[in-house]
Amino acid sequence: MEFVYQCQNLPEVRSQIDRIDRALVALLAERGLYVQQAAAFKQSSDEVEGGKRVDQVMRRVEKLAGELGADPQLTAEVYRTMISHFIASEMREFERRQATMGKTAPPA
Repeated sequence: MEFVYQCQNLPEVRSQIDRIDRALVALLAERGLYVQQAAAFKQSSDEVEGGKRVDQVMRRVEKLAGELGADPQLTAEVYRTMISHFIASEMREFERRQATMGKTAPPA
């Protein structure tokens, strides 16, 4: 980290943590919106589950954790949890789209 504010007391520490929490939640929300967009481009449940892409993301964030001084185990756990949640959400959306397409598709 290039710069971390040197707090003078506990309220300042808590204020900085609150600021970071707000930024993290905003970034999670933004990431979720992009995951929703990605779901629209996927044609199969295998694409939704995206094992290869998950591996790529995990390698990238583990490397970033090392570069930025984050706890690599915590980073990996957070990302695995987040990715699992987003995959489940994408799968529900994919299944909903499939069901809707099946109902409205003309007979073959």
